[in-house]
Amino acid sequence: MTGNIRVLIVDDYEMVRSGLSAFLIAFPELTLAGQAADGREALELCQALCPDVVLMDMLMPVMDGPSAIRAIRAVCPETKFIALTSFKGQELVQRAMDAGATSFLYKNVTAEELADAIRAAVAGQPTIAQDALQAIIHLRNQPPKPGHDLTEREREVLALIVQGLNNNEIADQLFVSRSTIKVHVGNIFAKLGVSSRTEAVSLALHLGILEE
Repeated sequence: MTGNIRVLIVDDYEMVRSGLSAFLIAFPELTLAGQAADGREALELCQALCPDVVLMDMLMPVMDGPSAIRAIRAVCPETKFIALTSFKGQELVQRAMDAGATSFLYKNVTAEELADAIRAAVAGQPTIAQDALQAIIHLRNQPPKPGHDLTEREREVLALIVQGLNNNEIADQLFVSRSTIKVHVGNIFAKLGVSSRTEAVSLALHLGILEE
C-alpha cells in the first residue's frame, strides 16, 4: 500500500516546508497531508485532518511548537509528533518532550533518517538526536529545582510574602485563618530550605520560582 502515513509539516519558513515536502515525495508510503506556517494554523488543519504524524518546528510566531503539540493532542490524541528544529538547547528539548513529542530531531537530518523516524513514530517508538538525548540525560540527572513541589496555595502565599505582606495580612487577603497561613509559611520554608521570609523572597526572585 502506498501513501498510508499522512504527514503534516509545520514550519514558519516556506523554504523549509518545501524541502521537507520534497523529502516525503521520495517515499511512497508517506503522504503530505498539509502544511502550516505556525502552531495555530496547524491546530486548525489537524482538527480537520488528524494526520498520523506532525513534523513540528519548535520556534514559530503566533503559537510555538510545544504549545501547538499540547493543543493538537487534545483534539487528535492518536497523532504523533516529531519535534524538528535548528536550535540546540536543553530547555527546548525538555519543552518538546514535556508537551508530548514522540521524537526530537534537528533539521540537518537526512531524508532516510526522517522517513525512518516517521515510521517509528507511527509505531510509538521515539527517535532522539544524539545531542538531544544527552540533554535529556543531563536534565534527568539534575536535582529538582527548589520550589518544584510547592502547592498552588503555597505559591499564592509565597507571592504575597514577596509583596511584603505579613501573616495576618495574607490571611485576610486569602480569607483563611492566621493559623492556616502559619502552616503554609512553615511548609514553604521547609520546601525551599530556608529559615526566614527574607531568604524565601531572595530565593523566589533569584530562581524565578513564581514565574513557572
